[in-house]
Amino acid sequence: MIDFIDQPEPGATRPFSRATRAGGLVFVSGHSAPHDPARGIHRGETAAEQVRNALAHVAAILGEAGSGLDRVVQMTMLITDPADYAACNAEYVKHFPGGLPARHTARFGVPTEAKVAFACIALAGA
Repeated sequence: MIDFIDQPEPGATRPFSRATRAGGLVFVSGHSAPHDPARGIHRGETAAEQVRNALAHVAAILGEAGSGLDRVVQMTMLITDPADYAACNAEYVKHFPGGLPARHTARFGVPTEAKVAFACIALAGA
């Protein structure tokens, strides 16, 4: 059985669920930091700010799915500019004090101004 977390309506411009839960795992789709200037929400100016805000967003999704950052077993970090790699890493490690999950990093170019985005797989349950 697969649980779809925040599945979009048919015809949505973003045709993916925020996350799914199956087989004792939570799979979180790629997410950058939230950005909605009309509501006063800004993803951050620097790569480090965007890492912090994006991981907070991923943590909230994991929480909704009954998991957390401390249960992440694999993380994907997507960056737009390789020059931001060191700054992203410096902030990233702060969010995993109990141990760093397996990770791979790739460059992405979706139509957004985000500097970084994350997708992950985590253990379900507390």
